[in-house]
Amino acid sequence: MIDQELFELAAAVGRVLGQRGDTLASAESCTGGWIGQVVTMIPGSSSWYDRGFITYSNASKRAVLDVRDETLERHGAVSEPTVLEMVEGALRHSDAGMAVAVSGVAGPGGGSAEKPVGTVCLAWGLRDGTRAVLTCRFAGDRDAVRRQTVIRALEGVTDLAGRPAVA
Repeated sequence: MIDQELFELAAAVGRVLGQRGDTLASAESCTGGWIGQVVTMIPGSSSWYDRGFITYSNASKRAVLDVRDETLERHGAVSEPTVLEMVEGALRHSDAGMAVAVSGVAGPGGGSAEKPVGTVCLAWGLRDGTRAVLTCRFAGDRDAVRRQTVIRALEGVTDLAGRPAVA
């Protein structure tokens, strides 16, 4: 069953990246590969989707994306500094010109007063050094939080990729 909203967002990502002649890498924690699954629903996505990294554990964030121990200890996995380092690692370990990273508390457990269930950090980066980061608080159950994360991640890709290139 195809989720039409997600399909349309992924198609928009493909159009924007195609117009730029660019490719995307994803670095996912709380979504567990859902971003990669959504973008690869689009026929021809191999021309603009380079690869995905699923780094659910802190150990995998360190080993695969070079997220620093200090960052994880000081800020936690669900933090803007962590997703920015995930973006950096995804760009460093891929041929993509753009990366998106997500890490969050999807629930139903795992939340805290500081980072309640639904807290998700997202980051986007272009190879030219342009970066964007955002923390969201999504409502709903685990599936709803994860789905909203995928939507916001894809919207952010089109937002950032649609900007004029930095000279």
